[in-house]
Amino acid sequence: MALCTGCHGTLQTTNNAADLVAVQQVVEIFRTSIIQKNKAAFMGLFFSDKPEAITWQAVVDDPSLERIRTTRPQAIKARHRPDNNFVAFIDGIIASSDAEEETFSDIQMDTDGEVASVSFDYVYLSNAKPMNSGREKWLLVRTEQGWKITSVVYTIRLAP
Repeated sequence: MALCTGCHGTLQTTNNAADLVAVQQVVEIFRTSIIQKNKAAFMGLFFSDKPEAITWQAVVDDPSLERIRTTRPQAIKARHRPDNNFVAFIDGIIASSDAEEETFSDIQMDTDGEVASVSFDYVYLSNAKPMNSGREKWLLVRTEQGWKITSVVYTIRLAP
């Protein structure tokens, strides 16, 4: 009902310290599970273990898209690919013999205690070499089992 035309109210976010710490812990477990190639820890961060239930969407920046199109002219900025999902992401990391890591900076979090958003700049490294970077945004919900990721969207800027 609060969405009706003419309704007035105050938007409130609590950003309770305990909630922010708990959401930050999700970010840290995400980071360390990549380094440790820990699928169980990674999968435990998501609201569902079904790839189709979690939004996992990339968008390529224009300069990177131009580079990609030199070998794949049909490439587009943002394409829904069912095979690009959080399960395939961690499985690819585990299958790789390379040291994988995703670093985060400029982390911003907001929560009302029930839903949360997290955004940050990231750099994805393979064997300490930057592969791509961009901005990543997550939506989370607080469940009886703690904070769970429901959506991940991110930009891809290919390393030079």
